[in-house]
Amino acid sequence: QVQLVESGGGLVQPGGSLRLSCAASGFAFSNHDMRWVRQAPGKGLEWVSFINSRGSYTTFIPSVKGRFTISRDNAKNTLYLQMNNLKPEDTAMYDCSQGSDNGQGTQVTVSS
Repeated sequence: QVQLVESGGGLVQPGGSLRLSCAASGFAFSNHDMRWVRQAPGKGLEWVSFINSRGSYTTFIPSVKGRFTISRDNAKNTLYLQMNNLKPEDTAMYDCSQGSDNGQGTQVTVSS
């Protein structure tokens, strides 16, 4: 049974940073590509970032490129999202995703 547990969200001022983590279990984490997705209030689900199974390829949506970094530690079955220079428009519930499975999410709120 796939389990994805996110943590690290919170309230931060514009320009601040957060590091999200996603602890994965129930599947062979090192064999699977992973994604971070987000959903802002009143909006649909939005893909944010992708990393391949080995961590050798990453990609981002244009609005976060240069500010966010995705990484993974396959020995720890953990996915990360480092978010710098956060903006109010980054406010959303952030989930890690593997295939059709998502976690419960962690809330990120960027506000002064």
